Amino acid sequence: MDEVVDRTRLRLGVAYDGAAFSGWALQPGLRTVASEVIRALELLFGEISDFTVAGRTDAGVHATGQVVHVDVPTAKWEALEERLLWRLRGILPADVRAVSAEAVDRSFNARFAAQWRRYRYRVADATWGVNPLRRLDTLAWQRPIDVERMHAACQRLIGEHDFVGFCKQREGATTIRELQQYDWARDEDGVAVATVRADAFCHSMVRSLVGAALAVGDGRRDEDWLASILQIGERANDVHVVGPHGLTLVEVSYSEDPKDWQARVDLTRRVRTL
Repeated sequence: MDEVVDRTRLRLGVAYDGAAFSGWALQPGLRTVASEVIRALELLFGEISDFTVAGRTDAGVHATGQVVHVDVPTAKWEALEERLLWRLRGILPADVRAVSAEAVDRSFNARFAAQWRRYRYRVADATWGVNPLRRLDTLAWQRPIDVERMHAACQRLIGEHDFVGFCKQREGATTIRELQQYDWARDEDGVAVATVRADAFCHSMVRSLVGAALAVGDGRRDEDWLASILQIGERANDVHVVGPHGLTLVEVSYSEDPKDWQARVDLTRRVRTL
């Protein structure tokens, strides 16, 4: 009879430079963020289970606020607790780091208990290009853009809608999402920065939203065009999906009260309709 091993659920905060990764998800023969994190955890804990991420980022996308949950043997967690981040630092490659670790109730689910996710996208439209020190997380745009015009157009997308026009559809997956924030502003260096927050995102949604906004910002489209994409009912072929390297997952939010986690999981798993 197999021995039953008592397990503890951990919540890990993860940051990574996505430039040299083929995305988050495990893929045979490819270097992914998940493969590096799992390898490190297995070296320390042996067998792990229920490894789940808040958001499976694409190849080239970065994160400063990714969240993972994983179940590990309780005895090994208790032995490692104070030193876990230090040990992971010594195992993980330089382009990925575990930045936080804590034991949580088993009802915590990194993916389904999330209240919202927040992304940042950086665009440099200066005539001289991108600051060399930020070239790996900033898109160079060849035309000057009107950030105020972009910001105004994007406010018409706020709310719960079917974002199929901005998404690469996956069979059986809904494209109904609640877009809670879509702001554009210039930072202290003059770089145009998009802040995009939603309860969840469908495949390529953020990069499509940014590509569409840039078409408004550089004058190729009028301000009404963005909102009109919500009405077409299918993937918009004329929406440009911008490159992944300008995109960073900044934050994933959860209720501070563990009693709310299961209710959020149940709500997230529901079939969405408008």
